[in-house]
Amino acid sequence: MAGLVLAVAPLSVMGVAAPTAHADDAVDSSNFLGVLSSRGITYTSRQAAIAAAHEVCSELDQGGQASDVANNVMTQSALDGYHAGFFVGVSIAAFCPRHSQ
Repeated sequence: MAGLVLAVAPLSVMGVAAPTAHADDAVDSSNFLGVLSSRGITYTSRQAAIAAAHEVCSELDQGGQASDVANNVMTQSALDGYHAGFFVGVSIAAFCPRHSQ
């Protein structure tokens, strides 16, 4: 999770493809960052938090389970289980709702 919470290390070395810019992306990004902040989840930069969220989506696109992705977030960040799961849920809502259940 690139740069998330206390300079969190990247979730994987697969690399995160830069998302294509759309008008909705700015709104989704602002909402996403606002929700993180409302739960006390801090990040080293806006871009790092957004890249980490896109990495969540990428892992889900590759067949990962949300619980496994949340465990990866928790392992590679300073987030506890609740906040790691919250980060995954907010990432899904903002950037890959196709993975909502």
